[in-house]
Amino acid sequence: MNNFEYKNPTKIIFGKDTIGKLTNEIPADAKVLMLFGGGSIKKNGVYEQVKTALAKTDLIEFGGIPANPEYAVLMDALKVIKEEKITYLLAVGGGSVIDGTKFLSAAAEYEGAEPWEMLKNKERPTKGMPFGTVLTLPATGSEMNSGLVITREETKEKLAMGGPALFPTFSILDPLVITSIPERQLVNGVTDAFTHVLEQYMTYPAGGLLQDRFAESILQTLIEVGPKIIKDPTDYEAGANFMWSCTMALNGLIQQGVPGDWAVHMMGHELTALFGIDHARTLAVVAPSHYKYNFEAKKEKLAQYAERVWNVTEGSIDDKAYAGIEKTEAFFHQLGIKTKLSEYTDKFEGTAEEISKRFTDRGWLGLGERQALTPQDAEKIVKMAY
Repeated sequence: MNNFEYKNPTKIIFGKDTIGKLTNEIPADAKVLMLFGGGSIKKNGVYEQVKTALAKTDLIEFGGIPANPEYAVLMDALKVIKEEKITYLLAVGGGSVIDGTKFLSAAAEYEGAEPWEMLKNKERPTKGMPFGTVLTLPATGSEMNSGLVITREETKEKLAMGGPALFPTFSILDPLVITSIPERQLVNGVTDAFTHVLEQYMTYPAGGLLQDRFAESILQTLIEVGPKIIKDPTDYEAGANFMWSCTMALNGLIQQGVPGDWAVHMMGHELTALFGIDHARTLAVVAPSHYKYNFEAKKEKLAQYAERVWNVTEGSIDDKAYAGIEKTEAFFHQLGIKTKLSEYTDKFEGTAEEISKRFTDRGWLGLGERQALTPQDAEKIVKMAY
């Protein structure tokens, strides 16, 4: 197992009817900018709960953050922060709103001329405006980590960054919000969390026995409760376990002491940037081809995964490893997720070459757990996913 240092400062407030606890979490003298998305919080009761909890707080609202948080929209929010002398941010939404809020936390303290440079240069901010979150859509784990991904429509780019200053101070997780989430978003949430675990697990044996079993338990839980919550969003126990699994999938715990891949995400981000495909669905498109292409390097973990998670006990290591890939793709199909790029767009020709060129231009010459995946490899993987 590799050396590691781990610190997660985010306070989690989990359970039924916990949104009212906002009152005790935000400083009484703070001037707060509340950020949210397209307005669903005004239909499901979350908005009223937040407003009631913060009735005595100096509160300004900024809505309209899109599903892939758009840089131009966030720059409008940054103007509000500066003009209104905001001192605290509150994200009320899913991963996109939270990611956008993290970016604003860093941008509010950024001393350069163009905050996009933080993303281009993969800067790791050490100071940011404090913020908290009220999670309305389990999926990304952004409520308990310091990472973010931002889209810039004018350049068709989707870039990631993170840093020690970008952990939420607190996050409120009330599983009751799940009852109003559309089926498509629930499906995306299960798929996103599942793939987050795979990115940290599906590498090579590194002696992280406990981390492996943490990861496998999250995968098993998502397999068990995912279809239940999609069928019946009012199933509180399934919803609570789904919500906590999404958080645990990417709060840093299971990646300690072991290698991580993340090449699937890097390729998937490009598909979202180019075609606007839902983030989770791009991961389901890329992952099976990625594992097939890198089969020899990953087959030991693929076989372990097939045996421990899917109960595949017959056959050789190769047999089990192939079964692991097949089981994964079948699970995505069970959820209603398509796994070929051509099922999302008829303009897929040339996509692989474009992604390879983008990776080369950015200097991303070695991705994956061994930094051995070249832009040319990415091109072949994306073609396999057509």
